[in-house]
Amino acid sequence: MALEIDLTGRVALVTGGSRGLGRADALALARAGADVAIADIQVESDEGADAERYGVLAQVARAQGLVYTESTVEEIRGLGRRAHAVKCDVTDREQVDAAVAAVAEELGPVDILVNNAGTLDHVAQFHEQSPELWERDLRVNLTGAFNCAQAVWPAMRQKGWGRVVNMASVAGTLGGFGQASYSTTKAGLLGLTKTLALEGARHGITANAIVPGIIGTEAFSFGNSEMNERMVKRTAMRRPGEPDEIAHVIAFLCSDLASYITGAEIPVTGGIDLFTF
Repeated sequence: MALEIDLTGRVALVTGGSRGLGRADALALARAGADVAIADIQVESDEGADAERYGVLAQVARAQGLVYTESTVEEIRGLGRRAHAVKCDVTDREQVDAAVAAVAEELGPVDILVNNAGTLDHVAQFHEQSPELWERDLRVNLTGAFNCAQAVWPAMRQKGWGRVVNMASVAGTLGGFGQASYSTTKAGLLGLTKTLALEGARHGITANAIVPGIIGTEAFSFGNSEMNERMVKRTAMRRPGEPDEIAHVIAFLCSDLASYITGAEIPVTGGIDLFTF
């Protein structure tokens, strides 16, 4: 019997889906049959006057035309799936609740949540870390995931089926030089994931964390080229990963093929977490 990832009839919500990993995740879920909603702080039809609130990467993406929230929705519709775009700041619980309600009205209750929204621009050694950016990173990377998971949790419990996938990082498992706030929030996501797995299991809900290594997204291309080269050389495969190499694992975890996997930290790292020299 052929094994196939089939998400037909499922409704997925991907946060931070305007580009990079989130966009790849949304497309992979749609190709597997899911209807997909994309939530992001930036959408093309919005003027983006408040982009500075969301950090350097958001500003650069807006300036360079790297916001694909609504165009990704159109691409998904071209695959024959239903799709919906919604502007949402995951740190604002009222916005999150409104977004989840809008998705439920447009596509149906959320079956699959991919907590991908995150910040990655606070880079400084610990003694120079900004308290303001520390708090921002906690709100976006950790509280944002909590907000979204709690908003979709009742419908998943009622249905007796759900999938939550949290986007962690090797910075959360290994620590990150110059990334105290980022690595702390990503480590916190692992604790949240395991707790959701424990509490969701009796309701047919699984929760797992993806632990990516260096992935060749737009954010990676914005980084310091010398530092990028050093990280690639530390990776056993000697290359950055492709966004689809993350997205395919997520599609599997969201399918019935992965129904007995929960509370897992799944490294998709190319071996950066191995002893490499």
